[in-house]
Amino acid sequence: QVQLVESGGGLVQAGGSLRLSCAASGRTFSTYFMGWFRQAPGKEREFVAAISRSGSTKYYVDSMKGRFTISRDNAKNTVYLQMNSLKPEDTAVYYCAAGNLRGYSVAPNRYDYWGQGTQVTVSS
Repeated sequence: QVQLVESGGGLVQAGGSLRLSCAASGRTFSTYFMGWFRQAPGKEREFVAAISRSGSTKYYVDSMKGRFTISRDNAKNTVYLQMNSLKPEDTAVYYCAAGNLRGYSVAPNRYDYWGQGTQVTVSS
């Protein structure tokens, strides 16, 4: 399997920015479709963004377009989520996920491997 470790979370004021990183261990990182999800207390895990194996195609929820940017560096076995113009509603634990997907999916169960998550807290 592939192991994923998120980092970069923290406390930020509304309107601020954070850059999350997800470092992958193991083999063939570039063969995996990668996604970011988040989960707030009492809520279901929800899709944030995804990126294709080569990084050429990216997917976002409409509410995050223009604010969040997903990217990957296959040479470093790392995927990133740049978050700008953060809102209190963005407060959640953010998870990265990897899957041998045919293509984009917003469903958590389509992804095979998950990190432990990193907390993002946005104050008003």
